[in-house]
Parts: sequence; C-alpha cells; structure tokens
Amino acid sequence: MNVLVNGIGNIGTTLLSLLADYKKKLKIDNIFALKNRFNNWNLPEIQLLQNKGIKIYSFDENFENIDKVKHKINYVFDCTSNGFGTKNKMWYNTLPELIGASAQGSEKNFGVSHMIDINNEIIKNQKFVHIVSCNTHSLASILTTFCNNNLQNLISADFVIVRRSEDIGNHARLVSANVVARHISSIVGTHHSVDLIDLFKTIGLQPDIASSDITTPSQLMHAVRFNIKLKHQIAENQILEKIKQNKYVSTTQKFDSNIVFELGRKYGKLGRLYSHAIFVNNNFMFSDNEIKGWAFIPQEGNTILSTVNAYLYQTNNSNCETIQSITKDLIIKDL
Repeated sequence: MNVLVNGIGNIGTTLLSLLADYKKKLKIDNIFALKNRFNNWNLPEIQLLQNKGIKIYSFDENFENIDKVKHKINYVFDCTSNGFGTKNKMWYNTLPELIGASAQGSEKNFGVSHMIDINNEIIKNQKFVHIVSCNTHSLASILTTFCNNNLQNLISADFVIVRRSEDIGNHARLVSANVVARHISSIVGTHHSVDLIDLFKTIGLQPDIASSDITTPSQLMHAVRFNIKLKHQIAENQILEKIKQNKYVSTTQKFDSNIVFELGRKYGKLGRLYSHAIFVNNNFMFSDNEIKGWAFIPQEGNTILSTVNAYLYQTNNSNCETIQSITKDLIIKDL
C-alpha cells in the first residue's frame, strides 16, 4: 500500500511520523508527503522526515514533482489548511489507483463523517471520509462514556467549549481577550453541536444537545464544561468505572492546562496527547440524574486514531488487533 500525506503542518508531521513508526503493522509499502509551500527555514524539518524514510514531493521545483508517483498512490491523508481538502478532492478523483482518502476537521463536505468506534462499519469501502474535529471527538466521547455508544441513557446535554486561540507554533489567530462565538443555531448553538449531531446521524441517532464556545488568549489546550442529563442515575463510583472502561479517554487530577500540556510533551509519543478527552476526575458534580464537570481536549492529537482507523476500514484492512495495539501505545490513561 502506497500512502500520501498531503500537508506537512501540525497534523501532517505527527501523522507522517506515526505512519513511519507503525509502517509494518499498517501494511504500508511507501509513505509519500506533499509539501505545498516551501521556505528554506523548513528544510531541517523536512530532512528529519526524510531520515524516517518518507519521500517528499511538491508541485514545483523544490522537490521531485508529485506527478512522478501519482499513479502509485492508493490512499491519501489530507492534512491541508482549512478549505483546501475539499478543493483537493477533484484531484484525488483523478488518481488512477486511489482506494480511499480522508480529510480533517474543517472539511465537512469531503465525505462521510467518521470517529473511531462510532461508525466503523459505515465507512467500510467508502472512498472519501471526513475525520471529525478534535472538539467533536471530545464531546462524542464524553457522551458515549456516560450514555453508552448508542446513547440510550441520554436525555440531553449542554457543552461550553473553552478554546485556545492558536497552536503553540503559530501566532496568526491569537486574541488578546476572551471572544464569544456566535450561535449559528438558536436551538443547538455553535457548529460543535451541529457536527456532533451529524456524526451520530450516520448511525441513526439524533441526540438532544447544545453547545457554546468562547476563545481565550491561550496557545495550549481547549477545555469543555459539560452538563449531561441522564434517564437513569449513576453513582459516583460508576462514573469513574465508566471512564476507566472507555479506552479513548483519560483522567487527570491537575486543574491547570499548562501542566497537562507539559505532561504530554514529556511522556506522550512525539510529545502529544491522543486521548479524545481528559476528565478532571476529582471535580465532578452530580445530583439525581445529572453529571457536570470539566475535561481538557488534546486538539490535533485526538483525531489521529480515527484517521488511522479510517485508512484501515476504507482499504478493507480493518484489523481490531492493529488499532487496539496502537491505541494502547498512544493513550496515557492517567495524567
């Protein structure tokens, strides 16, 4: 299997390194990377990827032209900037040996929305799949942790996402004060609820949820305050057990995102955290049939497992043992 990662940014570089590390398990023969914009100061980073056996291509004279290998590409991981993934879809359709492609977060119209273990069978043999955003991963995992995968114990849920404004390596979108997001719907609020509802629609569910969003002057982590109303009350010890049973979520007793972020840098593979959500586990509120609390969101890292899972299912190579062993490698359960 020959795979192409289009875009060598925050998500693309992490994904390339992981694909190289798990190349044998994922039955990958060659890893190609497409560099769309090149500056001389990027060269050392490019060389680090080349040292891992990754072959770099471009559309111009900076590297070998991608046209030389386009007839060999079987799968594309699109990791380009907002909006470009959907535009690239037309080009992907011209690749003669393409089996499938996936695009990240913002590329909602790229294909069927997917999150690992929510709708695996739905994306089997689908050519184009959309990996839902880091926040959608977090909200979906919070719901499935307490309400099970088919949400049978859910009455309603309300979320407030507290967003960082920019990645730690960038500065273009930094804000100097808290900025409240506009509710695009008077019923469900921000796009986070819309995206979450659309994800669950793929398996025939329509949860009653709403979301709001505020952006802060931070470059570290998002966080989410959740309020979930349940049909059947669960005790405090059951809350912790349900979190323990969900292999994609973690817990922390830390209240400071700086510390949690640093733990990822110290102990996470490639300096990242891959949990869908990190519950602050000594800070829950619960009464009758409600659970309230906080969770940190490891943006960019928490979509990686779904991206790899999509590749496996789209290429008819779905192997539970493969994805489970990678999950155990990447997820730190207690922080």
